[in-house]
Amino acid sequence: MSYNIENFRRIREEYKEKYKKAEAAADVRRRELWDRIEGLRELDRVLSATGPRLLNAVIGKSGESFEKVKADAERLNHERAILLATHGYPADYSDPRYECEKCHDSGYVDGEICECMKLRLRMAGYESSGIAKLMGEQTFESFRLDYYRTNQRSYENMSYVLRTMREYAENFNPDKSGNLLLLGGTGLGKTHLSTALAKTLIDNGYDVVYTGAIGMIADFEKNRFGNSAGGESGNDLDRYYGCDLLIIDDLGAEVSNQFTVSTIYSVLNNRISLGLPTVISTNLNQTELNARYWDRITSRILGEFRPLLFSGSDVRKLKLTE
Repeated sequence: MSYNIENFRRIREEYKEKYKKAEAAADVRRRELWDRIEGLRELDRVLSATGPRLLNAVIGKSGESFEKVKADAERLNHERAILLATHGYPADYSDPRYECEKCHDSGYVDGEICECMKLRLRMAGYESSGIAKLMGEQTFESFRLDYYRTNQRSYENMSYVLRTMREYAENFNPDKSGNLLLLGGTGLGKTHLSTALAKTLIDNGYDVVYTGAIGMIADFEKNRFGNSAGGESGNDLDRYYGCDLLIIDDLGAEVSNQFTVSTIYSVLNNRISLGLPTVISTNLNQTELNARYWDRITSRILGEFRPLLFSGSDVRKLKLTE
């Protein structure tokens, strides 16, 4: 599994800052107590020394037993709690108040990423994938096959498509899963199942980029003209080449010219060469793909991608009649 590296770095910094803030706030409260409670500063000094004493006892560098030092620490903590209580403070008043008590805002528990950080990484993955708004509604579970029951052949076909994409998601491996080509007209569920696929993989820790063909081309255009003007484009095009899975929605909706076609070829060719999987959805059929793109692109798509044909009636229109 590999989370988006930029998201990972940013969120690690967020956790470092959260930890620092919790510790700093605890230090402020501790100094407040020292100013108000006579003898507490000295008691805390003695308590802080029990840590090194415990370590020395464990490795045999002192004449003290581990049990004795542990008993001293427990006694001192008890005295501290009583002292705070007599002045109206809870025993944990000066303890750091972490957002996550499992990892203490470090992001890790026993060397493994904490669930709280995994959740944050998943949410960041939703945002950077470009489909955060759709993820709550368009899942495998919410995909309704009953819309296709009016035609038995379409129903059986879409049952197969759903099962295939769910298995692809559940068994995903960036080195082995291969490519998918989702073919079919508007409103047949291509975007829904693409979104469900992206959500499942992001939840499992994979770096997924979900983009419309128009949006991807726009990023490359901004990068191209930004650089030619001497400015900064602000686009990270590496994500299209290096993510675990690239999902290109609505291929064919973009304006067709030499630049857009060469961009699409560059992305697909590089990912195929690296063995990284790509999922493409398009309203175009094979004849239309051949007419619109270079032979080098169509041969790549038709030769390297597993086709899944979406059939049935326009689900969007059916929903309007409910």
